[in-house]
Amino acid sequence: MPVSIQIWRVYHKPRPAGYAVLVERLWPRGIRKTDLALDEWAKDLAPSTALRQWFGHEPERWEEFQRRYRLELAAAIPAARQLLSAAGGRPLILLYAAHDEAHNGALVLQGFLQDLQGAAASRD
Repeated sequence: MPVSIQIWRVYHKPRPAGYAVLVERLWPRGIRKTDLALDEWAKDLAPSTALRQWFGHEPERWEEFQRRYRLELAAAIPAARQLLSAAGGRPLILLYAAHDEAHNGALVLQGFLQDLQGAAASRD
């Protein structure tokens, strides 16, 4: 059965219940590590430093960012599958820090993970 995948900005409260995973390469500004209860910090599934810096959260680069990030994720399928498995049937909460809620890596990762689950379901 597919895992429910939600994205959630780390600064919004209260956070929904589920397997909470930070999907940023950098720790969110202004939040102490002791204040952000995480099940996992998936740096290996976050956009590369070069891609993140190139994107710079510029909406006009969004389409190309998604394409490039999905290429990076395609090389990390084992880590993505492990993340889905680690949720153990609980909702997967992808935590991100970006101000732009419509153009961020968590949205791309959410879609990628959903596609991965769909591909696995179609093989079964």
